Amino acid sequence: MSTKINSQPQLAIIVAVNINNNHDFDEDVAEAISLTESAGYNVLQVITMNRPKPDPTFFVGKGKLDEIKTLCESLKPDVLIVNHNILAVQERNLDTSLGGVRIVDRTQLILEIFASRVSSNEGILQIELAQQSYLATRLVRRWTHLERQRGGIGLRSGSGEKQIELDKRQISDKVALLKKRLAEVVKQRETQRKSRLKSGINSVSIVGYTNAGKSTLFNALTKAAVYAENRLFATLQTTTRKLFLSPENEIILSDTVGFIRELPTKLVAAFRATLEETLYANMLLHVVDVSSTVKDRQIEDVNQVLTEIDADTIPQLIVYNKIDLVAGIEPHIVYDQDSKPVAVYVSATLNLGLDLLRQAITEQLIWIAQNKNIMQDLVYEPWKFK
Repeated sequence: MSTKINSQPQLAIIVAVNINNNHDFDEDVAEAISLTESAGYNVLQVITMNRPKPDPTFFVGKGKLDEIKTLCESLKPDVLIVNHNILAVQERNLDTSLGGVRIVDRTQLILEIFASRVSSNEGILQIELAQQSYLATRLVRRWTHLERQRGGIGLRSGSGEKQIELDKRQISDKVALLKKRLAEVVKQRETQRKSRLKSGINSVSIVGYTNAGKSTLFNALTKAAVYAENRLFATLQTTTRKLFLSPENEIILSDTVGFIRELPTKLVAAFRATLEETLYANMLLHVVDVSSTVKDRQIEDVNQVLTEIDADTIPQLIVYNKIDLVAGIEPHIVYDQDSKPVAVYVSATLNLGLDLLRQAITEQLIWIAQNKNIMQDLVYEPWKFK
């Protein structure tokens, strides 16, 4: 199940539900539009509504469903994108009610973006694992045309049930094979990482919300040529380079995939091998778009994913990026009461404050070595796919 973005953009209608009076709803809608466009769709219209909780049958209320149906008949979209993770039964009911318009929820949309941009062999395996795992939860709607083959009262029989069981077994076998192949890829990288850890060179990983400017910062610091663009999930592969902080001090700097609100759990699980550079880092550079109106929530979203991959205890240095977009902010370092640098304000695009960032990285690594003895406490364990 590999979904690639079409060369001819398809037409999409977005459905966004403001559940329980979410104060960041406008930003969520804007992000939904960006995600949809990043997946290669042309947005025809955005339908918004307020609900205390999702409708268990259609996710949206029946009144809104009639409005959506009328709009689909008029605009004839190729896909209806729901900016939420919906249940298989809700997807199935929407699909039936809208007469064949393809239903894509938030998880499917993000999977499509990843599938269209991944290029490394490891990344292809990871996204296929996530897709297959997700597909296993959606079989209920893919065999609705066989429901009429039920026999008896309260009984199911016939080829429909057999086909579902066959598909489940095939997907289960495919998932097991993908996990095995990924484990082999991870094992091949163990020797390289062990050697790096033994060298005593500090490892620093760049993390942050998607489109915060991580790759731009990585390029500015290392003079690399990592692809960077002002769009969600512009880069998906982890890239590692040496960074010289001073003539006598160097580190290993890694650029990682961007995080996002409600990043699909299956995607996090599949990309654990890519994110392993984060786990083994001595320090994280947490890049934040200082111009974002929801930057505090984005910080929380990133920290939540870090918790999921067991990287929440690694020391962080917050890098408030894009200060050129906010009036009155100059490059500077923020220290805590223990004289440890905790934040730096920079503009990666304009190369503002990068010397201060190098200084802050050096100072925090020294502070970590003196106070937490991180280098001596590093323990190497390969990822285990469960």
